Amino acid sequence: MDAGSRRWIAGRLCSLMKAPEFATPEAAEAAFYDAFERADLRAMMNVWADDERIICIHPMGPRLLGRRAVESSWRGILAGGPSMRFHITGRHTTRHALVAVHCIHENISHGAQFAQHSVMIATNLYQLTDHGWRLILHHASPKVAAPSARREPPVRIH
Repeated sequence: MDAGSRRWIAGRLCSLMKAPEFATPEAAEAAFYDAFERADLRAMMNVWADDERIICIHPMGPRLLGRRAVESSWRGILAGGPSMRFHITGRHTTRHALVAVHCIHENISHGAQFAQHSVMIATNLYQLTDHGWRLILHHASPKVAAPSARREPPVRIH
């Protein structure tokens, strides 16, 4: 095992010992977006399940499978420091005993003075673990404008 792998494992063990327990999927989701806004990688990864089957798909990006790939992607995204603010709307939830699905709209303010705005549609899947609710899938895509309700009148041939 190389030194980088040993450091990564040691970091994982340390973060797991200090990881908060989320009593509800909503608490885990709030922690996810709080960590995102603060660009806090440790807090972000504490929301994710300690499972190699976790999946993350960033907007227009590939499917990332496993903690290493997911953590590496967040490290890159959060490296620039706090740069986004989130306002969550349109939440639709489905919850069963061990799994909860949240489909939401991420209304994102970003750019200089947070003056630019984007909307993503995201699906967050949470699982109840021995350490509370944890994120096991995050998939975000740009919101596409709804088709226009305006229809052209039919063309009259005769």
